[in-house]
Amino acid sequence: MELLGDITPDRPLLVLAVKEEAQFLDTSLPVLLTGIGKVNAATALATALARGPRPTGVVNLGTAGALRAGWTGTHVVGTVVQHDLDGEALARLTTGETFGAPISLPDGGDVVLATGDAFISDEASRARLAERAPLVDMEGYALAAAAELAGVPLRMVKHVSDEAGAGADRTWRESVAACSRELADWAAAHIPAYRL
Repeated sequence: MELLGDITPDRPLLVLAVKEEAQFLDTSLPVLLTGIGKVNAATALATALARGPRPTGVVNLGTAGALRAGWTGTHVVGTVVQHDLDGEALARLTTGETFGAPISLPDGGDVVLATGDAFISDEASRARLAERAPLVDMEGYALAAAAELAGVPLRMVKHVSDEAGAGADRTWRESVAACSRELADWAAAHIPAYRL
């Protein structure tokens, strides 16, 4: 976890997983780098929000793999799901309580993002997940859960870095700089007070 800048109650907090995704941000807004995966994402954001003061909102910028053919570019996420938590089995094992239900995000469209602690780079996993969502990442659901619990609005923006199939790890490394530039351009055009 690394916080660049100071969180204030009059500005949003930008949240990204790694510095490679943030390399072209040119902003006076605070930036939180959480690290990769759901645990890192949730604990970093929860810690930053608990320390106070709280920002006006959180904007998660990051890369995502495309689970379906033809998905490219930048997308505002409307719903996040966990693909590596079997909520139905857990409900059967417990008193029927639901765990890990989908989270709807304000200002999002109909784009669904599946989050899990596995980097999807094989065709079988890609095909299975494509039935639930067009995009996949490793932090989104955790960030949405932490922000929801804290009562802080969250906007999630993902730029497609790879096709979440064979060779995705190589593709991500080769495309992350271009993705970072696209995310920085999106932030400059859509986040109020991006530069003060």
